[in-house]
Amino acid sequence: MLDTNQTQDFSSLLPGQSSEAGASRRTALKVALGVGYAATAMPIMAQTAIQTSSDGLRAGEAVYDVEGFSVPFYFAAPAGKTNLPVVLVIQEIFGVHEYIADTCRRFAKAGYLAIAPEMFARQGDPSSYTQVAKLMSEVVSKVPDEQVMKDLDAAVAWAGENGGNLKKVGITGFCWGGRITWLYAQQSKNVKAGVAWYGRLVGTASELTPKHPLDLAAQIKAPVLGLYGGQDGGIPLTTVNQMKDALAQAAAQGNRAAKASEFVVYKDAPHAFHADYRPSYRQAPAEDGFARALAWFKSHGVA
Repeated sequence: MLDTNQTQDFSSLLPGQSSEAGASRRTALKVALGVGYAATAMPIMAQTAIQTSSDGLRAGEAVYDVEGFSVPFYFAAPAGKTNLPVVLVIQEIFGVHEYIADTCRRFAKAGYLAIAPEMFARQGDPSSYTQVAKLMSEVVSKVPDEQVMKDLDAAVAWAGENGGNLKKVGITGFCWGGRITWLYAQQSKNVKAGVAWYGRLVGTASELTPKHPLDLAAQIKAPVLGLYGGQDGGIPLTTVNQMKDALAQAAAQGNRAAKASEFVVYKDAPHAFHADYRPSYRQAPAEDGFARALAWFKSHGVA
């Protein structure tokens, strides 16, 4: 996990960051996507990150309604095509910024309708924060799992009305979104498969986060591929082994999704090794992981 005790101000490293407190969520999303890495509270690498063209794609921002609240999201899909497989792309704690949007375009280039909802829209705007500790305490820690599950259900419904095939839905997420990937695969009947990138598996129960992936292993409804770093200082491999054991026990009780779930641990990779805009990026495991994600979705009936 990220170091939540970090207090250094990174504002000088965040070009174009918006400070207008009254900006709407949709405006904030557009601003973030327009300036690249503004919506992050972490330093970015000097070199250019991966940039996937939108040529041949239908891509942009939109909103869908959840109980009267407009949830903004970014989407990308092959232009002019329907009946597409769907993949939900779940953000890190920094919200839906250019890295997440680019990941959507990568899936779209592979033939998917990719959707990245802004999961913190009700709690706050990650782009207004320059300190991880404050972002965690004031926004991320206030997001209820129940809210997230409802927002994802609504994203799936939007996909079905906009060219997506609801018999072919997958989910993938990074860090905070990796945990959500496990939870959605465990609680929702909407998805056929998930790919969780370095998501937390254990945690303390609270009113907003009553259960964690390990607690729900026996209930998993869709097979998950877990991609983890052997040098991740915040997610010990002991917790990965705990999850493996829990899934094995569920498999022994006849849970097919648990039996089909797998882990890949990149022994030399740190946390956030797929995040190509951060110093933690490791090209080889990032590329291998993405290739495995595509293969995973295909082998489990999403593609």
